[in-house]
Amino acid sequence: MIAIMFGPPGSGKGTQASRVATRLGIPHVAAGDMLRDEVARGTDLGREAKPIMDAGGLVPDELVVRMIDARLNQPDASQGVLLDGYPRTLAQATALDSMLAARGAQVAEVISLEVPDDELRARILRRAGIEGRSDDTPERLDQRLRVYRADTEPVLDHYRAAGTHILSIDGVGDIDAITDQIISSIRHNGAPVGTA
Repeated sequence: MIAIMFGPPGSGKGTQASRVATRLGIPHVAAGDMLRDEVARGTDLGREAKPIMDAGGLVPDELVVRMIDARLNQPDASQGVLLDGYPRTLAQATALDSMLAARGAQVAEVISLEVPDDELRARILRRAGIEGRSDDTPERLDQRLRVYRADTEPVLDHYRAAGTHILSIDGVGDIDAITDQIISSIRHNGAPVGTA
């Protein structure tokens, strides 16, 4: 099963994607973590991505698409993946659709975490104190939210128009309860676990 965890910065995508992927028995593929690893290792992609990420922008589609395509070719992804932080633009969504079509697959579920802006701000500031991420400042959050609304929210409309099942999940509340709600919604509405 190919699923996408969707939501604004600070919505809990990474936390929920990791938990849900474990429960479904598929890899959690976190584009942001992969990019931060490239930056930390000082790779060519990382050096190109760092100033863009630090400014709250989106890394060019072509680089991210190449990185995700390589990840989908790894053996552990053969039964599906839960994508987190990808696709973030319509161009990336179209590229993902093509990548999956070439593999005889398609996106089965889009899990959209709904969180109000004031809660996002509070979470980002808490995370900044704990993790010290360079993109976790109020100014950068505002920029990231503008980019999210302009470039990423249309991806949800793309999958809705394609007839992909969209799960709208309240992302505020107990973490375990949110995970359980996602799992029960996938099992109720989507394909059985482990199928494409």
